[in-house]
Amino acid sequence: MNYYNEIKNKLIDNEVYSKVKDYSKERHKVITYFEIGRLLNEAGGKYGDNIIDEYSKKLVQEVGKKYNKRTLFRMRQFYNVFSDEKVSTMSTQLSWSHYTELLPIKDISRLLYYLNVCIRENIDVRTLREKIKLKEYERLPEDTKYKLINKEETSIVDYVKNPIRIKNNKNYEIVTEKILQKLILEDIPTFLKELGSGFTFIDNEYKIKLGDRYNYIDLLLYNIKYKCYVVIELKITELKKQYTGQIMTYMNYIDKNIKTIEENKTVGIIICKQDNEYVIKYCSDDRIIAREYQLL
Repeated sequence: MNYYNEIKNKLIDNEVYSKVKDYSKERHKVITYFEIGRLLNEAGGKYGDNIIDEYSKKLVQEVGKKYNKRTLFRMRQFYNVFSDEKVSTMSTQLSWSHYTELLPIKDISRLLYYLNVCIRENIDVRTLREKIKLKEYERLPEDTKYKLINKEETSIVDYVKNPIRIKNNKNYEIVTEKILQKLILEDIPTFLKELGSGFTFIDNEYKIKLGDRYNYIDLLLYNIKYKCYVVIELKITELKKQYTGQIMTYMNYIDKNIKTIEENKTVGIIICKQDNEYVIKYCSDDRIIAREYQLL
């Protein structure tokens, strides 16, 4: 079998196809590159890894400059990664530009996370690059990573990042709870994305009446996907046990006075300067979680 001619013909066919069939050219490119990756893998097994260097020099001259050594390496890597049965069914669901961002990721669990995010949220390459840069997967709780690896059911709190990154555009040196709230409200879309998907903003300083006194919930959100209210409390100190009692009171109020029978129970998120695993470990309700914040 003449591997070079086979690869060259596929690339030329793809170049022609990309100029004629605009509606499906990206999928055709991905399929073509996968097939070329397979051929390169087979050729390398017979003639050694130097075959990529040899083929790339000829292809650059005969087909186009973009088919250099680096591109061919990526094609072979693409085949090696996506021939795995865990991800093979997803190999044609994204653009080649998406895959060039994903292929440098060595950890298959991490790669699968970003791959699934791309498909589920239909994000563009720029957004994917930003998620990777901000280490979104690395900031997931270890329990969440375990669930993803074992394909277990996840909950609303599983995708809340730790730490939650908050932009400090004014470069405040001293941060109070009011300032922390202000920074979040200045870029509420980014904050909601840090919490996961499906979150919407309802109000800040949400007023509730407990007996003859008014209390104020720092942030009240709603999650469309999980059909529940979410109470956010902001603390600039280490997590303390009284914080869980406070947020539980607010959650119970929402459940008894606002939540409808069709909606799920309210969730509570305490955002604090420093977590204390023992406070949450011995908390009586697993709907309450704590996350540290990090100012950028």
